[in-house]
Amino acid sequence: MRFEPVRTQSWRDAAVLPMAATIDVVFLLLIYFMLTASVLEPERDLASALQAESEAGAGRAADFQPQVVTVGDGRARARFAIGSREVSTREDLEAILRQLPKEGGVFVRVLPLATVDSAAAALQACKNAGFTKVSYVPAAE
Repeated sequence: MRFEPVRTQSWRDAAVLPMAATIDVVFLLLIYFMLTASVLEPERDLASALQAESEAGAGRAADFQPQVVTVGDGRARARFAIGSREVSTREDLEAILRQLPKEGGVFVRVLPLATVDSAAAALQACKNAGFTKVSYVPAAE
């Protein structure tokens, strides 16, 4: 009986990939991504919904002024303000927004010291109140 020593493969032998197959896969992926990529207009060139609607002419929605929700820093007694009304909770803001006409849209103006949580709560309150056109506007410092 003839016994031969068992040959173990080193990690270098196991890590060899055929170069032709690798190049084929790379080219196929490149072609796939080139064909599936869509060529879109950059966002900065797109007109906002409120601007496009006002340019469209006279209509029922063009008769309304958009509402402006101001988000403060919360150190004062009110965190949100809409017109002369000031509220401190998202639920109160949502109740006020539900009473307003929805066609004109709403701007959420965020002051520099406002927290991200306050801004997100105002945006969510606008969506929950039924506004489909919500624009985020950071206030100038």
